[in-house]
Amino acid sequence: MKILVSLSRIFVGVLFIISGFVKLDDPLGFSYKLAEYFSPDVLNLPFLEPYALMVSVLVVVFEVVLGVFLLIGYKPKFTVWSLLLMIVFFSFLTFYSAYFDKVKDCGCFGDALKLTPWGTFTKDIVLLFFVLILFFGVKHIKPLFGNLGTTVLALLSFILSLWFGYHVLMHLPTIDFRAYKIGANIQEGMSVPEDAAKPVTEYYWKFKVNGEEKIITTNGSYPTVEGDFISVDTKEISAGYEPPIYDFSIESEDEDLTTKFLNEDNLLIVISYNLESMERGGAVKLKALQDEARRNGYKIIGLTASGNDVKQRIKEAYNIDFEFYLCDEKALKTVVRSNPGIIELDKGTIKQKLHWNDWDDLKLPKVERAPEPVKVENIAYFIDGDMSTKTEVEALDTETIEAVNVFKESNIELDSINQVNHSGFTSLVKVTLKK
Repeated sequence: MKILVSLSRIFVGVLFIISGFVKLDDPLGFSYKLAEYFSPDVLNLPFLEPYALMVSVLVVVFEVVLGVFLLIGYKPKFTVWSLLLMIVFFSFLTFYSAYFDKVKDCGCFGDALKLTPWGTFTKDIVLLFFVLILFFGVKHIKPLFGNLGTTVLALLSFILSLWFGYHVLMHLPTIDFRAYKIGANIQEGMSVPEDAAKPVTEYYWKFKVNGEEKIITTNGSYPTVEGDFISVDTKEISAGYEPPIYDFSIESEDEDLTTKFLNEDNLLIVISYNLESMERGGAVKLKALQDEARRNGYKIIGLTASGNDVKQRIKEAYNIDFEFYLCDEKALKTVVRSNPGIIELDKGTIKQKLHWNDWDDLKLPKVERAPEPVKVENIAYFIDGDMSTKTEVEALDTETIEAVNVFKESNIELDSINQVNHSGFTSLVKVTLKK
């Protein structure tokens, strides 16, 4: 029993420290996962969502500290009871999540290791087995050092864990396990190999055949059945290959600009998943950042999930004029754990990534930037139905003009003019003179 307790002590202690440290390296990411658990669709505890970050820090610090307590033998009964209560609670949580298919990834190991819901529950049951060994063999857990040494180590583990959690919140995760780490190429992360596994889905078609309901299973094709169709249900058998990056985009109100910007050199992107909750300390730095970027030849844009009214208010409040484009909120929270944060891209490759607290460390050596292409508008001018020129229109006495109609989009009349004259006019100005 003594040997079994010793082995369990090492296994459980090390696992708790590793699991806790990975989450402590990114407490903001774990808080997003907790908020998902607290949401109405899962545990229906929305009143806890505003406290998700505080709960996140407390849980992961406690997890690391319990692992250290167990290894050094500090207060064995308190430690084992705490481990047992924690693993029982998380076993229930992961079973609930897996059985009802609520949360796809529990976040037990942050972004370092993704587990399926049932894989997570299995892990917790195995861990529970070893914790029960410790529970029944707690008398065999002895301190590694004297009382003073053990107490000092226990206190140090708590202080260092709290300090580390605070440090990464004020900066960025020390180790970045996400697909947006420095050196990663976003376009490559979004690509799907030709030989990638495809998703497999089964379709269950319900028909009424000869007065009886009958279910026919296919892989998607509509079955040939002599009967009346009632309904169809689907079930995903396997998800297939999912690229590391699947929800990143850069969009305006009317077009997708992702490819355009991911092919840009020397591009700075200010990221704020929600402009209204952007931290003021970072917001007041935006003007200086914008001016420095442009002086040194860099293009600067913003990415947010906020609407146009909020964008305009922020621009006016902080005296900035770079454009904010749209992106999914969850994706932006994943790109950088800061609101606002910044990344530098060079043809889609992440060169720098910084928390707003660290913008003074941003390196922007001067670069030569190619001039932006100027869009030349080709305008057709007409006076009383006769083709004219811009000079002739501008020379008209305004007293003689009855109406001016401007068409800036393609229409039947403009298309007809281009067809007859073999031209490429993009706009039409029609001047009607007084009789």
